[in-house]
Amino acid sequence: MSLLKLDNLIKDFGGLRAVDEVSFEVEAGDVFGLIGPNGAGKTTVFNLITGNYVPNHGKVLFNGQPLNGLAPNRIVSLGVARTFQTIRLFKTLSALENVLAGCHCRMTSGSIAAMLKTPFQKREEKEAIQLALAELDFVGLGEEAETRSDSLSYGNQRLLEIARALATQPKLLILDEPAGGMNEQETDALIEIIARIKARGITVLLIEHDMSLVMQACEKLVVIEYGKKIAEGLPEEIKTNKKVIEAYLGTDDEEEGETCF
Repeated sequence: MSLLKLDNLIKDFGGLRAVDEVSFEVEAGDVFGLIGPNGAGKTTVFNLITGNYVPNHGKVLFNGQPLNGLAPNRIVSLGVARTFQTIRLFKTLSALENVLAGCHCRMTSGSIAAMLKTPFQKREEKEAIQLALAELDFVGLGEEAETRSDSLSYGNQRLLEIARALATQPKLLILDEPAGGMNEQETDALIEIIARIKARGITVLLIEHDMSLVMQACEKLVVIEYGKKIAEGLPEEIKTNKKVIEAYLGTDDEEEGETCF
């Protein structure tokens, strides 16, 4: 059984159909890419998965469980974490404190225990700090634990968002343009991090405009245009798909050997 299944999803905003009968499945352990031209509806699909939007029609299933209508925090608790196209960090907090915010969704101590500093709460908080530090190390930010997040470079802020998402201990990690604003060296490091995330047994679903990253990192791709799925397959198949080339270039240049990849 697939880990994530989108079944005939439709999302309308007024008279605009942003997602039009999109279906695909993501197998556990895969790195799966969702690509398409600007405005194709990719982020809307992500928002339907994570509960930020509710579909007008269709289903989102995670581990066989419907996600339709669940609040985003409930979806996180089930094992779905995400980053955003626009960075959403707590700017005045340190890198460590930002990652701890991700850890807290798995903590069971209530507000009373926190105020009373019970032994269980202290132990749980210590374990959360250890986990947060480990995730910072994982993305290469171990030495930046006490640095305010808004003092980090743009690329490192991207990595901090990934560390915070990993701290929720997800089964599925959704990355919305994680290489945005990164230079070539940072993007190469990101490709390695994605491979190591997969090695941890975490499934990855990503939107990305950097086609070099997509072709290196992903095992399977879905392409959407104007909210509709136009192609699905292995990266090598997508590279030479006539509809995909036309969607990106606006014309069929395949005969001349030109691609957008």
